[in-house]
Amino acid sequence: MARIAVIGAGMGAMAAAARLAVAGHRVVVYERTETYGGAVRRFERDGFRFDTGPGLLTLPAVYRDLFVKTGKKPLEECVELVQVDPSARHVFADGTEVALPNASRAGVVAALDEALGAGAGERWGEFLVRARDAWDRTRRPLLEEPLWPNWQVLADKEPYPGTSYKRLLRTHRVTTLHEIGRRELRDPRLTQLLDGYALAYGVDPGLAPASAAVLAYMEHAFGTWYVRGGIRELARAVYERCAERRVEFVFGAEVVRVLEKDGRAAGVELADGTAAEADFVVGSGPWRLAGLAAGRELYGAQDVPPAPEDRHPGRAVVCLALRGAREPGAAHRTVVHATDPEGDLDLFRHGVVPDLPQVVVDRPDDPALRPDADHESLVLTATVPSATEYDWAAPGAADTFADRLVAAAERAVPGLRERVLWREVRTPLDTERETGATGGAVPPPALAGAEGVLHPANTTAVPGLFSVGGWSHPGGGLPHAGMSGALVAGLIVEGPEFRGSR
Repeated sequence: MARIAVIGAGMGAMAAAARLAVAGHRVVVYERTETYGGAVRRFERDGFRFDTGPGLLTLPAVYRDLFVKTGKKPLEECVELVQVDPSARHVFADGTEVALPNASRAGVVAALDEALGAGAGERWGEFLVRARDAWDRTRRPLLEEPLWPNWQVLADKEPYPGTSYKRLLRTHRVTTLHEIGRRELRDPRLTQLLDGYALAYGVDPGLAPASAAVLAYMEHAFGTWYVRGGIRELARAVYERCAERRVEFVFGAEVVRVLEKDGRAAGVELADGTAAEADFVVGSGPWRLAGLAAGRELYGAQDVPPAPEDRHPGRAVVCLALRGAREPGAAHRTVVHATDPEGDLDLFRHGVVPDLPQVVVDRPDDPALRPDADHESLVLTATVPSATEYDWAAPGAADTFADRLVAAAERAVPGLRERVLWREVRTPLDTERETGATGGAVPPPALAGAEGVLHPANTTAVPGLFSVGGWSHPGGGLPHAGMSGALVAGLIVEGPEFRGSR
């Protein structure tokens, strides 16, 4: 039985802790804040509850596997999973609306044909077939396996089989996600629909590789799911599973240093001077781990270099407590696309806060989130510059942007402003405080291709020290966090030859 110290109680860290504990190890989690879940948080006031992190879950199989491998009760006995239908309603700048059925390619094709005109659905359906090819080619190396030592091959070859077209007498294939929209989908609304998936993950669609098509494919192929009571309930269930497996949690415990002995990780030192010995140390984020390891080089020249966290955008969240009941049949999620698509892209290129950005409107039909049937809990989310790119602490900055989000959301929820009892505005500064991510940046998922996103491996140059969570392989997002936990646990239990579950 090994002693394992885990730094942080985010979703990836807890997934690793539960798997390591069931393998017979003694696991202690040190969390600097007073709760678990990382970015999967909840805000509560006056009988209202709001998810301030992810609002929906894709690829629930990742967490089903976690619960199957760590205890007798399956995931569905620990939380109530509800498949959201439609998966999302989309509102475009020209007033066109379309509701996309959940996990139904034929239904999506029919809905797009009806809303956007004949042929739109067929083009989207053909795109999904190509996106499936990209998914099949990248699923294992980018989600289910430790990062390959020859990871460069994932950056050299574009796995998306894009259509070719002639340009200056030469055959050219699409190389970015935005190009797919312009060249293959040939409708500005379909282009916005596709770009919106990248934007929601904090990825610039103008630079994202064509393989980012897998982000749209995951929703259409595996569906979108809501956890009754809010996604925070998933974090609670994972925490309780850890507790059942006798994982020890120490809250309010900030780790300031990774201890080393004979050239390998040997424990952690806390801010109060306490030293805790361990045979293995698992931490979150290569940059933070490097700082805790006294500036040691954690990765060699042949490894994926850790990208500075503040190079990525963050998220703004507006929690709205509303008077009046949610109207029958309202979509759980509505994506209100920007009136100026280029404005959304400026946030990546110039750190500019868009005037009317793409905003995601979540309206769960869940009595657990509202004080009574005469009120509604609603959450608005938008991708924004991180706190290192934009001064969110400036007087009025957060409220001014919140006003823009509410104005944009009124295109989907008429009369929204008149119903607001109060609101809570959360910016990347809150994310930084809760997760420790520099500037409150949010990690993107791993993507293959020349302009892709690859994260450093879960192993480091310090024996016994491992990296878990969104800033390491396989990147950000709830499913990716769960898989990072599985990968780290496998590498510790089975050793460096571990190649993932099959």
